[in-house]
Amino acid sequence: MNFRGLVAILAMVFLFQSKAMATDTIPAGPVVDIKTTMGDIKVKLYDDTPAHRDNFLKLAKEGYYDGVLFHRVIKDFMVQTGDPDSKDAPAGKTLGSGGPSYTLPAEIDYPKHFHKYGALAAARTGDEVNPERRSSGSQFYIVTGNKYSQRDMDRLSAQMNDSRKMEYFNGLRKKNIDKIRSLQMAGDREALETLRQEMIKETEENVKDAGLPEEVVNAYTTVGGTPHLDGQYTVFGEVIEGMETVEKIQNTATDRFDRPTEDVKVISVKVEE
Repeated sequence: MNFRGLVAILAMVFLFQSKAMATDTIPAGPVVDIKTTMGDIKVKLYDDTPAHRDNFLKLAKEGYYDGVLFHRVIKDFMVQTGDPDSKDAPAGKTLGSGGPSYTLPAEIDYPKHFHKYGALAAARTGDEVNPERRSSGSQFYIVTGNKYSQRDMDRLSAQMNDSRKMEYFNGLRKKNIDKIRSLQMAGDREALETLRQEMIKETEENVKDAGLPEEVVNAYTTVGGTPHLDGQYTVFGEVIEGMETVEKIQNTATDRFDRPTEDVKVISVKVEE
């Protein structure tokens, strides 16, 4: 369904409401070795996401990650770790809410950094309680995902364009909310529809359709990833060695909460000098 179709649905409320790296070029940044009970993973942190880079390095040097579990593993999606409450956690314990007493400001830089296969990204709470999309102070995930066809990417591009338009349109709606409520109270449907059409026109004038960058399309059609997360979570690094270990982790058996039935543990996280 395109943007106008989505807006048409919204109108009822509006009117009547009261398996390799994706590119050969890897950005500059420090390298960190993650040793796990299933093997080793080597990641490079991006220098242009400094808050996430420095925080990860700090926690690694403090030994913060030593002993944490991969507490959330979803095949063909991602593997997640970094919850300090997972250390020595008994079977069946609900995990995923632990972390330090702070969060990190979002450093989302899409399309420069996106959720390709092997991307390292920060977990966070949802938009409803975290509209600024601040990252967890410690939890992170590594992307596995799927490969996509060119048709899939064309469809995704259209969906992203519609999403951008809806976001802009909803911003206009919030800006005009007092006027909308006044017209609703007066029962002036004609004026409401006129205002809605004006907002649609302004949206389409200011938010132009744009195709996905060639690098992004090439990555998702050749090595894969999780494109629906793009622009919503901070990607701050990527795996440069050890995706075979990540594959082993993502293929482990899990319970109904996506926790591996047999613990997969981070033994150590060391910064290469």
